[in-house]
Amino acid sequence: MSEKTSTVEAHSRGRHAGEPSSTELHAAEPRSKDQAGADPHSTKGAYVTGGEFTRDTNYIEDRITRDGTPGPNGEPGWPIEAGRYRLIAARACPWANRTIIVRRLLGLEDVISLGQPGPTHDARSWTFDLDPDGKDPVLGIERLQDAYFSRFPDYPRGITVPAVVDVASGAVVTNNYPQITLDFSTEWTEFHRPGAPQLYPEHLREEIDTVNKRVFTEVNNGVYRCGFAGSQEAYDAAYARLWNAMDWLEERLAGQRYLVGDTITEADVRLFTTLARFDAVYHGHFKCNRNKLSEMPALWAYARDLFQTPGFGDTIDFVQIKQHYYIVHEDINPTQIVPAGPDLSGWLTAHGRESLGGSPFGEGTPPGPVKAGEEVAAGHGAA
Repeated sequence: MSEKTSTVEAHSRGRHAGEPSSTELHAAEPRSKDQAGADPHSTKGAYVTGGEFTRDTNYIEDRITRDGTPGPNGEPGWPIEAGRYRLIAARACPWANRTIIVRRLLGLEDVISLGQPGPTHDARSWTFDLDPDGKDPVLGIERLQDAYFSRFPDYPRGITVPAVVDVASGAVVTNNYPQITLDFSTEWTEFHRPGAPQLYPEHLREEIDTVNKRVFTEVNNGVYRCGFAGSQEAYDAAYARLWNAMDWLEERLAGQRYLVGDTITEADVRLFTTLARFDAVYHGHFKCNRNKLSEMPALWAYARDLFQTPGFGDTIDFVQIKQHYYIVHEDINPTQIVPAGPDLSGWLTAHGRESLGGSPFGEGTPPGPVKAGEEVAAGHGAA
């Protein structure tokens, strides 16, 4: 691997005004080497620290591009190459789940391999406890932190998923999850399957970006602001913002099948992974309990429509999702008891969204069967 400079190095030295410090954690992510406390097996005190929850949004901004040249903002570049990179993505994590969905929709399974950590982690790192001998079979590591420290021995931030790792060197390339999925759509086109959907079409990018911004700040991250609020005032403010956005989405989706345009796009992927976790986790665990998703007619039908679309529901592991949130977040569930409910059979009921027009893949086609070895375990889905 050639020498590369990442913005993570600048972030370790300083930060822009208004950004969280390098000692703050990514939500639902283990701490960096220097952040692990006296008990590295516990996450207690990692998430609820008092007042308003603020997400650390500084990531390793390297990109994998067609020609490997630096990105438009000076991000270091890596070249597109089949078989060179491994996507590490825990099924439990909504941010990682996005990359699994996009990779499948575009048919990149044989081009970018997939490593899957288990649903729980301690203060140090995600672990490959589902694999034989507790090691990733390609990278040969027990903890994702090994890939981070291989490149940045003093990595100062959270050890996050998803992460793309250079297989030959075993070093992390990027964990910039919003850019990873966009690059899958726009940079890896020569490896897309025939009939792959246009998830980020040029004529809709401005609208997609606008919708994505509101969905991220108010919904994707909004549920975390509720769950990790450290004061009643912070919780009340977060709760109001979340439900204002949920009502906006309910109204928007009452008259159109998808968030932007008449086919699935990146915007639908980003909203779906939060909706898939809403009743199972966010409603109770994160106290987002004005309504269940299943009590919002348009949003619930929209979520079921996507869930039943190949590439979406077949990536959702409800067992791992619940284990992750209820076991890892000791600050808000100190007993670590995982609830038995809710009933998941409703995900497979008719949604009636076809009447709004549009089609999931436009002129394209659905992805084929799930790649062998990447199936959701029996009993972990909605069936």
